[in-house]
Amino acid sequence: MQLINIGFGNIVSANRIIAIVSPESAPIKRIVQEAKDGGTAIDATYGRKTRAVIIMDSGHVVLSSIQPETVAGRLEKEEDNINFIEEK
Repeated sequence: MQLINIGFGNIVSANRIIAIVSPESAPIKRIVQEAKDGGTAIDATYGRKTRAVIIMDSGHVVLSSIQPETVAGRLEKEEDNINFIEEK
């Protein structure tokens, strides 16, 4: 199982991520509000501004205070490490 740090020591399973998006657009704001209303939102921002919204295959929506590019970079780095280990 591959885990990704999404800030402040919070970790999600990389295998279950569907999308990592910016929270600025109206459709994403709607998705976040619906998740909050439905109890499927996980706020990992520690009171800071939400900069990335991570949509999981379970229907959960994870809010992170780090940039989507940073989360994606960490995901790519982990994939590179796994590929390197598998090649050995």
